[in-house]
Amino acid sequence: MTKKTVRTPIRWLVLALAAASLCLGALTPVRMAEAQEQQRYQRRSILDFFLGRRYLEDSPQTPDAPQPRRQQRKKPPAPKAIVNTRTAPPLRAPVQEEPAVQKLGDAKKILIVGDFLASGLGDGLTAAFETSPGVVVEARGNVSSGLVRDDYYNWPEQLPQMIDELKPAMVVVMIGANDRQQMVTDTAKEKFRTDGWFSEYRRRVLSFGKEVTDRKIPLLWVGLPAFESDQMTADAVQMNQLYRNQVESIGGEFVDIWDGFVAENGSFIVTGSDVNGQQVRLRTSDGINLTQAGRRKLAFYVEKPARRLLGTQASPDLVRLDSSSLPGLGLPANPVEHTVPISLSDPNLDGGAELLGAGPPPMVLTRSPRDLLVEQGEMTAAPPGRVDDYRLPAAKTPAEVSVK
Repeated sequence: MTKKTVRTPIRWLVLALAAASLCLGALTPVRMAEAQEQQRYQRRSILDFFLGRRYLEDSPQTPDAPQPRRQQRKKPPAPKAIVNTRTAPPLRAPVQEEPAVQKLGDAKKILIVGDFLASGLGDGLTAAFETSPGVVVEARGNVSSGLVRDDYYNWPEQLPQMIDELKPAMVVVMIGANDRQQMVTDTAKEKFRTDGWFSEYRRRVLSFGKEVTDRKIPLLWVGLPAFESDQMTADAVQMNQLYRNQVESIGGEFVDIWDGFVAENGSFIVTGSDVNGQQVRLRTSDGINLTQAGRRKLAFYVEKPARRLLGTQASPDLVRLDSSSLPGLGLPANPVEHTVPISLSDPNLDGGAELLGAGPPPMVLTRSPRDLLVEQGEMTAAPPGRVDDYRLPAAKTPAEVSVK
């Protein structure tokens, strides 16, 4: 093959391209616009021009519609939690607390004084007498107070003011847990556990109790419980003995709570039986304070003598403290008419012939067998053939014998 034959197709190809460019250039801008309006062509290559390929789309196309804006897809709602009814506990309606019992206007008041243990006792006694309309508990304890530091809180001055203000029916004292410290007297400073300290403390306890008993008000002095510290427990035992001797000497009553907060061997316990016999935690982690269950158990020991002193005023069934709450004692609407009773020795002398409540006998026209026997001494004959029919059979006549 010669170079001429090889280059011929290329030469023709170049000439064709030149002719095509001339044709395209000869088209006026008007005709080009009309052609664009009539139909839209796909962009073609050079090979499509020479090979005569048809357009992919011969029909005119509509102008492109504006594309809608993308709408943000909403997140699907979170699936609801599926509750397994076999294992999950059933839903319960909220428990509505019963309304507190309305206290009476003339209810008797129990005044509680002392330290932080007395404040806990006030909570327990308030729960104990919650359903008693005739009793109101007034807790006036001071947490850090005692009978030693009268410069911090002077109980001998505060107690008479409280009594005059509240006029309580009884006073409950629980104090001494903060008194294990040095005492300042008029003459010296007495260290704890010395003879001088106990002598002065004994005098203060007696004077404090007389503030109540001299007013003819019942006094309940509650003893101290055991503590986690062995030394504090030993001191509580000695102080409880002092309280008992001094309070009972002036007519007060000592309430011993020791057995409720120790084990059988007398050791300190954190967990024990509550008022319902269930094992609960009675003391806090510090080994001194009481839990809510411990406070209620502490009040249980005081509740018994308090109810005994208050009597029916502490009853939950009390409505009013006057005569209107007493049962009716009147006579019935139709009382039985009083008649003279029959004397057992001689009934005819006093005119009595009927027992109390007896009515007139019924009117009869015939006499009964009893009347015939009692009044006339006549006994009605027994029917023939009965076992008490002692009559002899009648003699038979000769006619009856012959017939037989």
